Formats: sequence, structure tokens, C-alpha cells
Amino acid sequence: MSLNPNKFIRSISFFICAAAFNQSFGQDLLNMLDEESKKNSDPDYTTATFKTTRLINGHSIETLGAGVLDVRISHRFGYINSGPNELYGLDQAWTRIGADYGISKRLMIGAGRSSYQKQVDAFAKFKVLRQAKEKMPITVTALASMMIKTGPYADPTRVNYFSSRLYYSGQLLIARKFSEGLSMQLMPTIVHYNLAESPNDHNDVFALGVGGRIKLSKRISLNAEYYYQLPSYMLNGTVNSLAIGFDIETGGHVFQFHFTNSTGMTERTFISETTGDWLKGDIHFGFCISRVFTLKDPRKK
Repeated sequence: MSLNPNKFIRSISFFICAAAFNQSFGQDLLNMLDEESKKNSDPDYTTATFKTTRLINGHSIETLGAGVLDVRISHRFGYINSGPNELYGLDQAWTRIGADYGISKRLMIGAGRSSYQKQVDAFAKFKVLRQAKEKMPITVTALASMMIKTGPYADPTRVNYFSSRLYYSGQLLIARKFSEGLSMQLMPTIVHYNLAESPNDHNDVFALGVGGRIKLSKRISLNAEYYYQLPSYMLNGTVNSLAIGFDIETGGHVFQFHFTNSTGMTERTFISETTGDWLKGDIHFGFCISRVFTLKDPRKK
């Protein structure tokens, strides 16, 4: 049987053209599927804007994962300028013991008890917006908290009501992670007093907080925060709160060491009732130990 050269060449040409068409069509189809998959996939959300749910005194935009329990022990010593007789503040101490729990990826709750003014506090925190690449430039978290002062009434001789012990706070936490090493946060805040501290004081105190984090190494970061109170709403004899500290991450623990002019560890006490003057050495040294427990397997729905 003889082979016709012309037929052979035409056959080879046909198969080459068919293969080229098939490859081109297949590539276009893969590109279309890839683009569609990108449209339907979750946005590239930013993670680890801050190491923990607290910046220093106040909250960060971070929330716990669903089923995660965070036990926090905060300790604050007296003023450093109290002198050697008080061991530079180490003879005095206030403590807050609290527990936070993640209900979902965006919602968490928590409660605690402070020895300072014998306060009990509780809060709820919800992540409204999440920073995502090319979609959302910031993360926004809403925080609502309530505080109860359980110590003796300031004036036990008059008629006192339980509602007079209650205080409330509301914040919007607005943050952006600019890079792996730098995050910034704004905290517009209102603190409400059911009973004003004096006849000349307002029931509401308005403040704007600003804070940030600079990553120094894989496990250590430098944090700072400052709360500026609107002057016409400041309580008598109070100043603005300033804090500087370090976060050190070691496995399931995060240690926070800080210096601040605020004695209290709840929104009411550090935002609107700080009296220490940094320039005079009215500075507290303090620390917080955070231990995280996973109570619910995230793989199980």
C-alpha cells in the first residue's frame, strides 16, 4: 500500500490545527473559571492587626474566634514616684481578673472584677467591617460596656439608688494595618454616668483615643495609646490617659508590660477619671497575662 504525501501532509496539518484550537479554547475556559472563582471566593481579609483583643488599657479591634476563652489577669502597681518607702509603687497593687469568650468570628463578650473601687464590668464587642485587600481599607469594631461600682456609696447619709452605681461606655474602634510592622487605631468614645460626680459635672464624657502598634520582632511589639477628652466635658481634677507598653507572645500566653498614668482598668476609670501627671512621675507600672483556651473545635460545625 502506497502512502500519498499530500494526504499525509494535510492530515498532519489538520491535527496540528485541532490541537492548537483545543489548547487555546481550554486555556480560555480555565481563565474564565479562575476569574469566576475569584469573584465567588472570600475577600483577602487582613489578620493580626494587633496581637490581642486589648491595645493596653483599652480594647483593640480584634475579637476572639468562636469557642475561644481568654482568661486575663491584669496587675497594676502604685506610682513610681512614691519613693523607696513604698518600694517605688510595688507595695501597692490593684488587680482585675476577667474572662472573655468568642461567640462567633465577629462577636465576643466578657466580664471582670477589679479590686480598684471594687468594680464589676461586662462588655459586648462586634466586628462590623473587616479590612480586606482592594475591598475595604479599615476594620471597624463596635464596643459597648457597663460598669458597676460595688464599694460603699460616696455619701451614705443621703438616699442612694442602685442605678447610681451604674456607668456605661460606647466606642467605635477604627483600625488599619498599614504593613506587617505597623497598625494604627482611632477610638471615638462616650462614657455615661447615671449619677454625675458633682453638680457641675456632665453625665457624659466625650473622648477620642488614638493608638498604635509597631512590631519589633516576630513575638514582641511596642504599643501606645492616648485618650483626649473634650475639655468642656472633663471631670474636675482629671487629665488625659497615656499608656506605653510591650506585648510579648509565648505560645498560648501573651504578656503585656506597660507604663501608664491611669490607675483603673475599666473604660470609666482610665478614660474619664485619670488623675496622674506623667511629668510629675505619676506613672504606674503594670502587666497583664493572657491565656487562651479553645473550648470548641473550629472544624466542627
